[in-house]
Amino acid sequence: MSVTSVIGLQWGDEAKGKIVDLLTEEHDFVVRYQGGNNAGHTVKFDGETYKLSLLPAGILNDRVTSVIGPGVVLNPKAILGEIDGIVERRGDVNGRLKISDRAHVICPWHMLEEAALEKDRGEDAIGTTMRGIGTCYRDKVGRGHAVRVGDMIRSDFKEKVQSIAAHKNRVLEALDPGGERVDADAVFDEYSKYADRLRSYICDTTSMLHDALDAKKRILFEGAQGSLLDIDHGTFPYVTSSNSSGCGIHPGSGVPERAIQKMIGVVKAYTTRVGGGPFPTELDNEIGQAIRDAGNEYGTVTGRPRRCGWFDAVAARYSARLSGIDCLTVALLDVLSGIGELRICEAYEIEGVRTTDFPSHVDDLAKAVPVYRAINGWTEDITAATTWDALPKAAKQYVEAIEEVIGYPAEIVSVGPDRAQTIIR
Repeated sequence: MSVTSVIGLQWGDEAKGKIVDLLTEEHDFVVRYQGGNNAGHTVKFDGETYKLSLLPAGILNDRVTSVIGPGVVLNPKAILGEIDGIVERRGDVNGRLKISDRAHVICPWHMLEEAALEKDRGEDAIGTTMRGIGTCYRDKVGRGHAVRVGDMIRSDFKEKVQSIAAHKNRVLEALDPGGERVDADAVFDEYSKYADRLRSYICDTTSMLHDALDAKKRILFEGAQGSLLDIDHGTFPYVTSSNSSGCGIHPGSGVPERAIQKMIGVVKAYTTRVGGGPFPTELDNEIGQAIRDAGNEYGTVTGRPRRCGWFDAVAARYSARLSGIDCLTVALLDVLSGIGELRICEAYEIEGVRTTDFPSHVDDLAKAVPVYRAINGWTEDITAATTWDALPKAAKQYVEAIEEVIGYPAEIVSVGPDRAQTIIR
C-alpha cells in the first residue's frame, strides 16, 4: 500500500499540480480534500496545458479514480464546466470521478454575502476571490443554513432552498439594502439541473476510500492553496476558510492520518502570495517584477498578479513541521536563473529580537525584518537539466541551502512545467 500526500508549504501556487500529476501514475486514487474553485492548478499533460480548479489533477489519467472529498465546497456550475472541458478534450470521465455527498454546495447567496461583507470591510477587506468560499464554509460550521451535495438529490431539496433563501434575503437586506436578492424558485430550478447532471458522480467517498485502504489501493492526497493560508495555523485573518495544511487531510477526506506513509512538502524557489497580509521578504521592485514575469506569477483562477519575494525559510520550516513532511520538492528553480545574487531569509528580527520561529499573530509578522543569507546566483539556462549533476554548482548550492535551513531533504527539483523538466534525487 502506498498513501502519499502533496502539501504546499507557502501561501499557495507552489506548482503542486505538476508534482501530483507526476505521482499520479503510481496511485489508484487522487483525492482533493479541501478548498473550492478559488484554487487552481496548471498541469501539462501529453503536450497540452490544462487549468484545473476543482477537479484533481488525476482526472487527466484514464486509469485513476479522482475524488472530491467532504472537506471541499463545491460550485456545481464550476465543476460541470471543468468536467465538460475535460470530456471535450479527453473523453468521458464517468466512473473515474467521485464526488462526496457530504461536500458542501456553494449557492448564489454565498457570492452575494461575500461581496457585501468585503464591501463593508472597506480598507480592511481580506481580499477574497469573491467565489463564495468563505461564506459557504461559514454556513457549514453554522449548520442551520447549509446545503450538502447529497441534499440536491433528495426529495425535500426545494423546501430547503426556499427556507434558506428567505433567511438569506433578510441578511442581505441588512448588509446591503440596495443590493441583489435571491430568487428561491430560480435557484431551485438551476440547481436541480446541476444535480441531474452530477447524480452519477455522487457517492459516499469516505466509505469508498476506507474500502480502498482495506484493498491495499494506492491513494494520493492533493492539497489546494498552501499551509500558510490554513484557517487555524496560517496568517489569520489573511487565510482561506479551510485547513490547507496537512492538518486538513483527515477531516477533509475521512481517511486517518496514520494511513499516510509519505508527506511531500512543495516550495517554490522563491516566495509569492496573493491578496492582503504581511509578507516579510516581498520585493516591491524590479527584481520582484522580474521574478513575476519569468515565473508567470499571475493567478490560475483570478489572473491577479502575485506578490513576489525572496525565499522565506522561516515560514517554510514552520509549515514543514506543521504538516509533518518527509521531504521537499523545490519548484520553479529555473525562474531564478540570471539573478546575480540570491537571498534566503533564515531568521526574523522582531522588535530587535532575532528568532527562527514563525509568529502566531499577524501583527508580529508585520513587524518582522528578514535576516538574509546571500548566495551567488547562476546565469545558465537550467530548463534542460534532467539530473542533479547537470545543474550549475551555484544552483545546487542554493537548493542545499534551502535544505539546511528548513531541515528536510529536497528529493525533487523542478526546472520547468513539463514532466521531463524534473530532477529526482
